[in-house]
Amino acid sequence: MEDCCKRKKSRSPDEYKKLIHRLNRVEGQLRGIKSMVENSAYCPDILIQVAAVQAALSGFARELTGQHIRDCVVTDIREGRLETADELTEVIKKLIR
Repeated sequence: MEDCCKRKKSRSPDEYKKLIHRLNRVEGQLRGIKSMVENSAYCPDILIQVAAVQAALSGFARELTGQHIRDCVVTDIREGRLETADELTEVIKKLIR
């Protein structure tokens, strides 16, 4: 796992923009939930916002996974680095828990 922290991926301006947009949205939603808790909002109202954050994070994960498959995984497999498929399988297992 230590190895993955040293690896980097260059992203196009469009890829970067899409990912940051999604993360900004999640960040705003989380701030909203915090504010709701601080202001003693009704539990179901907070839970609806939690569901929205979960959906937004899932959207981020789908976008990032798609980019990873199209760029990194395809390239690595073409270059004979088949262990990338195993790595992707492990990541997907964690995403769908």
